[in-house]
Amino acid sequence: MIDIEKIKSKKIISELLEFGIINFDKPANCTSFDVADFVRKKLKLRKTSHFGTLDPMVTGVLPIALNRAVKLTGFFLGEDKEYEGIMRIHEDVSLEEIKKVIEEKFMGKIIQLPPVKSRVKRQEREREIKKFKLLEKNGKNISFRVECEGGTYIRKLVHDLGEEMKIGAHMTKLRRIRAGIFKIEKSVTKENFLKAVEEFEKGNDERLRKIIIPAEIVSEIYPAVEVKKGFTEKILHGAPIDYKFLEKEKKFDRVHSVPPHSSLTSQMKGKIISIFEKENFIGMYKVVNEKNIFAKPEFVLQPMVK
Repeated sequence: MIDIEKIKSKKIISELLEFGIINFDKPANCTSFDVADFVRKKLKLRKTSHFGTLDPMVTGVLPIALNRAVKLTGFFLGEDKEYEGIMRIHEDVSLEEIKKVIEEKFMGKIIQLPPVKSRVKRQEREREIKKFKLLEKNGKNISFRVECEGGTYIRKLVHDLGEEMKIGAHMTKLRRIRAGIFKIEKSVTKENFLKAVEEFEKGNDERLRKIIIPAEIVSEIYPAVEVKKGFTEKILHGAPIDYKFLEKEKKFDRVHSVPPHSSLTSQMKGKIISIFEKENFIGMYKVVNEKNIFAKPEFVLQPMVK
């Protein structure tokens, strides 16, 4: 298992800013792009990006990639999301009636048509709803919690529920409490972020260090596979991962190394993995399992020039 805290402890602040992530608690009345750009300007970075758009009125978890971590954005976007919100039903019915319809029509795999104002093409897409719990009813306002596949439109989910029941419903409030491995409990507010930046500009990086997550945390989503040190230079120059490059004396399920030509490599074919040389992140690879080639690069992180 890759020790993210150990990696963080060894990095200086410039290295964290070059390849890090901030789990931002997005406020209301701004776009996701606004937040990413705000972070970029305050930290004087070259570029930033966010892991999954939130509507201006929606608050909560919005991970922001810093500098070269931007290249990992696509690897985080499809992760499951979790939300808490409030829907308003237009005609009063009992929670039991709504729960019954949710169980029958809005759990598991559903078909969803993106809303008119969305930036994606309006075509039906399959999405999975893993949890849809009604928490409390106050008149026509109902608080709820949803856990779903990335790319699910919660506003549309509420609207479609109202349409299905022929009572009408709309979302009045929404907060994202989890985006994949990033949780609201460990997010940073705008106010605390600004305090960290202010102290950093005065020469104290302690608070800023606490809120930056090493981008190597991608290994918690995509299995980390270790390679031998002697082959690192070849890999960094674009060579695919040969079986002989792999650490083979350890078990994959304990330290994420793959024994060459094991049955496990066959099971992994087509999957995305992260490649490390001990605790040094090398890149993201796709397992191809062709002849002597184990995996080919999707993204390779070149060492910083010091």
